[in-house]
Amino acid sequence: MTTNNTEIQIMLVDDSAVIRGALKRLMENVPHINVIKSLSDGNLAINAAERLKPHVVILDIEMPVMDGLTALPQILKASPDTKVIMFSSLTEKGAKVTMDAMRLGAVECIVKPSSSQDVGEGSAFQKQIISLIENLVPPQKRRVPENPTANSAAPAPAKKSVLSGPFTLINDPMAYKNKPSIVAIGSSTGGPQALFNVLKHCKGFDIPIVITQHMPATFTKILAEHIQQQIGVPAHEGANGMLVEAGKVYVAPGGFHMLFEKSSGALKIKLDEGPPVNFCKPAVDPMFESLIQAYGQRVLGVILTGMGQDGREGCKKLVEQHGRVIAQDEATSVVWGMPGAVAQANICTQVLPIDKIGPWIHSAVMN
Repeated sequence: MTTNNTEIQIMLVDDSAVIRGALKRLMENVPHINVIKSLSDGNLAINAAERLKPHVVILDIEMPVMDGLTALPQILKASPDTKVIMFSSLTEKGAKVTMDAMRLGAVECIVKPSSSQDVGEGSAFQKQIISLIENLVPPQKRRVPENPTANSAAPAPAKKSVLSGPFTLINDPMAYKNKPSIVAIGSSTGGPQALFNVLKHCKGFDIPIVITQHMPATFTKILAEHIQQQIGVPAHEGANGMLVEAGKVYVAPGGFHMLFEKSSGALKIKLDEGPPVNFCKPAVDPMFESLIQAYGQRVLGVILTGMGQDGREGCKKLVEQHGRVIAQDEATSVVWGMPGAVAQANICTQVLPIDKIGPWIHSAVMN
């Protein structure tokens, strides 16, 4: 049961005292967030994680003594319930290391702001990181501090997640009328690890797979490369006019909505520079809506872990066409936002743990 003085306990790990100080200032005015430790290298972080069991660790990549990538698996071993956010630079090198970190268990990456002016009170960066932390640690998972008077001036009210509660699966016989022509996957926070889990079951398909993962530019290119290297399925970052071919994976590029159009019987990618949808760009809903125009019910929709509700409206339209929607369950999701939204809309054919989604897709496509 939550109480009015519960808090989210954060540990900051960065070799720059300036960055640690800036991050701490961003959080110290949020009553239910408490920075319980601030450290300068990964080795110190392992020992502190084992002792303090923080809810969230914000972990830099490049540090002396022990870097973030080396420390990450040991932090998770010392404190398995801790959620680790990587603090990364927006460079190709930073993106590659961050993708390795996500494969090892980090749940998200935050790109370091380009200047100190970008991290002030009320900045977009502050809103982004606070929202992420709050979604990673919902009220029922927060902790009463050792000193219960700490952070109690304006406590966060205890509340139930709007996505908790029962849902109903649909059984539409018409949804099984045709074999899928394409698999469309939407994901966000915790998505890369979930995608690797699902895609290892998707080799040798005679249809394409398209993915919108909420990520900035550079990172989506590296995600496609990692899918090909780690899974062995040909994968590309989507490009305007690119032909979509069977047996290949296409990842929406950061900063663009990835749409599709048929031309002379062939499916091609059409990148859209329009405004964000559901605060995201790329967004899942536009991808689904364009695929429904091309394939109708023969789109197999999959919604994996992530914040928000991107994908819900597109999935509703797919189900109206007698298509099938599969969502990741709450227990295995890092954040049960996107999959919870489609589950709570009662439009899912199945809601499954992550280990069962890949085999389900394989059966639907190959049988």
